[in-house]
Amino acid sequence: MEKTPRTETNVRIRPLITEDIPRVLELERAIFDDPWPESAFIEQLDEDGWGTIVAELDNTIVGYACWMVAHLEGHLTNIAVDPQYRRKSVAKQLLDNILKVVLRAGCEYLLLEVRPSNRGAIVFYEQHGFSVLYKRPNYYRRPPEDALVMVRHLANKETGE
Repeated sequence: MEKTPRTETNVRIRPLITEDIPRVLELERAIFDDPWPESAFIEQLDEDGWGTIVAELDNTIVGYACWMVAHLEGHLTNIAVDPQYRRKSVAKQLLDNILKVVLRAGCEYLLLEVRPSNRGAIVFYEQHGFSVLYKRPNYYRRPPEDALVMVRHLANKETGE
């Protein structure tokens, strides 16, 4: 099977606003078997420690990502890209923006959960410095599946490594 060549699409990354939620929900429902409800995105607009950004191309949202910061820990809670715009660096641009935020917040690592069956996402995360930390049993509901908890250790403040 031949791999799709990777190209780069420069998107505008900006914070999610209330008016974006219908498009984000459209993508969420099309991409995930167990999509987040509208209330989850609304709550993130006002909750301390949460962040949500969108990737926009020609005034259309083609991806989004959500994260949480708690003390020295960053947690990537959701990242999604419209299937038409995958393998065009949109997810990388979203992740790069989140990494800047969590580093500025003083986080020492960034965690995430991913389905073991989502090989494309696992490869993406591994290519960006994440490794499997452990398996969380019965994490996903629809369909039922464990989660792999992945971690990326961030720069040590003292050594810069």
